[in-house]
Formats: sequence, structure tokens, C-alpha cells
Amino acid sequence: MKKLLTVSILGLAIAAGSAHARDYDHVRFGVDVPYEPMEYRTPEGELTGFDIDLGNALCEEIGITCEWIEQEWDGIIPGLLSRNYDAIMSSMTINDERRETVLFSEPYITPPSAWFAPADSDLEETTEETLEGKTIGVQRGTLQDNYVTDMYGDVASVSRYSTADDMVLDMQAQRLDIVFLDFPVGKSTLLDSESRDYKVVGETITEPKEYFGDGFGIAFRPRDEALADRFNEALATLQEDGTYDEIFERYFGEE
Repeated sequence: MKKLLTVSILGLAIAAGSAHARDYDHVRFGVDVPYEPMEYRTPEGELTGFDIDLGNALCEEIGITCEWIEQEWDGIIPGLLSRNYDAIMSSMTINDERRETVLFSEPYITPPSAWFAPADSDLEETTEETLEGKTIGVQRGTLQDNYVTDMYGDVASVSRYSTADDMVLDMQAQRLDIVFLDFPVGKSTLLDSESRDYKVVGETITEPKEYFGDGFGIAFRPRDEALADRFNEALATLQEDGTYDEIFERYFGEE
């Protein structure tokens, strides 16, 4: 989902070092909000979402407490390497570039990306020909931004937004022809919207891997292998005992 910051910050990880997992009885997660349904606040201000509930369940399974620290995406990896928090659980796509900087857990969900447009749009597929002259919305610095820029930046206008919510506002104001988002985010913010009707254009997308990676993972500092192992073990347990499925269905239904 979200783009790797420059790999030159890897040196910060080496300088910062890390504690062994046995030193952790309290883990701080860095998270970028809002990104419904993955991480967002309710109207009452409560932090919630699939990542939040799953992260809390993982900590409970391990027997530690956890805390969520909000951080804008552009600074989320530097914040980890500078020890502002101990891990990132914020819809971060696992890919080779990021593996040069952080250590990932096993994937905990693998969502596709998708194109969304107003229901009355004449767009039925996305090609250079059909997107020529169109205005495409993406969240700045994400893998969707990279993909759209590389594939269609020469024929279409690409508008970049700090949050998915800002992008949706411009869709509602008809300043965008189409947007490209993680499917769960687009479903939550557009398909389930009461203000206007939207549709998915074409098929959902998971390839090529150089853009779309291997699913979402929890990111740790490179030397925190033991801590990552504890979370991997807890994830396997939650998947086996049905807890994972309960949390998944809460946000995505049974599919």
C-alpha cells in the first residue's frame, strides 16, 4: 500500500539499535490515521479499525500491553528507526525496497487494489486510451501513486492527496474522474458511501509484485528479530483459534 521512504535512512536503524524481545512488556505501534477500514477514528474519537483490533489481539495473546502512536506516513519509517515507537502496524505493504530498511512480520492480510469511479461514468476499463486526459486521484507516496504515475502519468493528470478522505471529498465534488485505492479503503469510503453512487472499474489488481508486494506486514527495526518472532507466533495462534476470522469479518464480512 504505502511507499518506501528513502533507503538511506537505514543507517539510522544501525545507530539506534534495539532491545531484545524479552525486554518488551509494552509495545508502541506507529500508525497513520485515517485509512478506513484499516485504521481510523470513530465519531466519538475512538481509534479503531482492522489493524488496531488485530494489533491489540496480538498483544493480548503475547501477554504485553500496546499503545498506538499516530504518525503521518512520510515520517513513519524514520520514526520507527529513531525509536519513537517499537513497530509499525499501518497497512504497510511488504516489498523488496522496504525489506532493505525494516524487518517484516509474516503478512497478516493481502488486499487487492482497485479503480473506483462514479456509477454514471463511461469508464468501463482502465487503459492508456480510456484514461487519456482524465484526472486520477491517488494517496501521495503510496504504491498506488507509484503504479499510476509510472503507467498513466504521461497521458493523464495525477492528483495526489495526503489522505484517502481528502481524495473522496474531491470525488464527491466531481474534481476527479477516477481514483486508485486499496480495495478495502475504496469499498469503505466510496462503495458504502450514502452521498453518491460509485462503481469498481475493471478487475481488482495485485500484480506486478514490484508495485503491489506481498501483503501487509508489521514492520520492526532490523535487529528486533525476536520481537518479530513473537508476533508471528501470536498471529499463527489467532489464525488457528478463530480470533483472526472474527476480526476480519467485523470489517470485511465473510469473504
